Amino acid sequence: MTLEGAHPLDPPADPFEVAARAAADIARLTGVERHDVAVTLGSGWGKAAELIGETIASVPATEVTGFSRPALEGHVGTLRSVRTPAGAHVLVIGARTHYYEGHGVRRVVHSVRTAAAAGAEVMVLTNGAGGIRDTWRAGQPVLISDHINLTADSPLEGATFVDLTDLYSRRLRDVALSVDASLDSGVYCQFRGPHYETPAEVRMARAIGGDIVGMSTALEAIAAREAGMEVLGFSLITNLAAGISPDPLSHAEVIEAGRAAEGRISALLAEVVGRL
Repeated sequence: MTLEGAHPLDPPADPFEVAARAAADIARLTGVERHDVAVTLGSGWGKAAELIGETIASVPATEVTGFSRPALEGHVGTLRSVRTPAGAHVLVIGARTHYYEGHGVRRVVHSVRTAAAAGAEVMVLTNGAGGIRDTWRAGQPVLISDHINLTADSPLEGATFVDLTDLYSRRLRDVALSVDASLDSGVYCQFRGPHYETPAEVRMARAIGGDIVGMSTALEAIAAREAGMEVLGFSLITNLAAGISPDPLSHAEVIEAGRAAEGRISALLAEVVGRL
């Protein structure tokens, strides 16, 4: 029994057992017993769900154990089972819980753990983010080659030691480059948010090796590696970061950049997923 007002992932619950229950819910609600690939759609990437293949079922995330309604505009709040032309089953996650919502890391990474429990061996994580390189432009998709976790938190609990040396799979990035050889890559820095970074923080991120700044993905990628999944990461550069851009930052700008690039980057993502 869950106490009134409590969440299924609250301690002392086992987050992996909750993920297994969520995966069973997805199998029951979609009629698809096992998914091969999972894709989390961040800001600007939403149309990819329609392009990857045939939608078998679409389920409100709130009907699946442990999932909450997304708090952010640009995230659709559904889980979709899609069959590619090659016959692979893709779990498309349009329900992301961000770290800054204050619900704890378990809820942030629940979708990833659920995808692993549903059978997915590949996790594709996408986001909208700020670019540090002044050669990048709004609307440009970039591969994530590595990350710097600036949240001071981790999804790993207890004495759990996981090697992150090659977290963002070279093999999967090569697949993406076989679709579009012009794709650039960079190191993603996850800040806690929800405020945008200051110009000084962006300079710090660049000084320590970062190229992209955002508020998601790194914690999810760590959880995916813990679960034994291969990880592919994409950032849509929605704006140049504070101090790089001469203009003030706004969420409306992020949404608009995502909408402008949505068709092109979603077609790219769909083709990449089709080759995984």
